[in-house]
Amino acid sequence: MLLLIDNGSIYTKNLSSFLYEKNISFKKTTPITLDLKSLYGYNSFILSGRRKNEKKTNEINSKIIKHVIQNNKKLLGICYGAEILALTLGGTIRKLDFPHKGIEKISIQRKNYLFNDDLQVFESHGFEISKLPNILLAIGKSKKCKFEIIQYGDKPIFGTQFHPELSYDGQNLIQKFCNI
Repeated sequence: MLLLIDNGSIYTKNLSSFLYEKNISFKKTTPITLDLKSLYGYNSFILSGRRKNEKKTNEINSKIIKHVIQNNKKLLGICYGAEILALTLGGTIRKLDFPHKGIEKISIQRKNYLFNDDLQVFESHGFEISKLPNILLAIGKSKKCKFEIIQYGDKPIFGTQFHPELSYDGQNLIQKFCNI
């Protein structure tokens, strides 16, 4: 069963609709209403994007990431979800001078579970990962961002700087994640 953590992104509705249409069994919750003890009942997690920075939301998402790593679960962090994955493990993010918004081509740099061909995706973010910790690998990049897709070692723990719920290739990526 998949747990979708709604961190307040305006695109979470699109993500929920896609999962529902594909008959992917999931439960949606917010970080604030989440009972951390319930994490043991799920085998995969998606962390959505966000609209605003909240310390409590960051703390809860970091606990989810640590739970996933310690218990060999699957994770897909989307936009903010990728950023908090990097931050939790010792990476850094930076505020962009101008937000990235629109269609972007992602070049795959490393073989992975999700996608091995270039893909077209939709971006909408004002921050980006600026430094990866050693355990996170860059597996996809674009002209604007060198950490478009990241992976935790060889485990099914991923982050996407873009919003896969908003493009055909991105939706294929989500579906592959759900079927790993």
